[in-house]
Amino acid sequence: MVRIVEDDGWRIPDFMWEEMEQIIPNPIDNHPLKCHKPRIDDRKIMDGIFFVMRTGCQWQALDSTTICKHSVAHDRFQEWTEAEVFKEFWRRGLLMYDETRGLNLKWQSLDGAMTKSPLGGELTGKNPTDRAKKGRREACLQRLMGFRSELLSLEQTGMTAD
Repeated sequence: MVRIVEDDGWRIPDFMWEEMEQIIPNPIDNHPLKCHKPRIDDRKIMDGIFFVMRTGCQWQALDSTTICKHSVAHDRFQEWTEAEVFKEFWRRGLLMYDETRGLNLKWQSLDGAMTKSPLGGELTGKNPTDRAKKGRREACLQRLMGFRSELLSLEQTGMTAD
């Protein structure tokens, strides 16, 4: 097991890794000659996966870090998602939180945010799907404004809309 001596804020803490290490399935080497390159440490790959999830960056941005390569991280992410590693880790986290603090499941709240990727910058460019067309939103707004003016004229005449 690899221990992190110095935390840069992007690595998984040791106590979390000890839980996660129990969930990760053993790799299956189905190559007939068993001549693959040595497998990259699971903890490094998990650090890379959590980096992508926490920052919202694209997988390719991992290549500019010292964590791991994006192709390995994405392959392992898909492998572990299929094995339901993250689902089990989430379940264990909820149980641990329930033991320490207690879960009140009578009321829940959900919050989220959509932001630009912190590694994006000006090099990201325009959205390739935006072709400067007038969208449905503008057409809906025009219909709504027409409907409002219609209601105003009805109110002024004393009539009501059915």
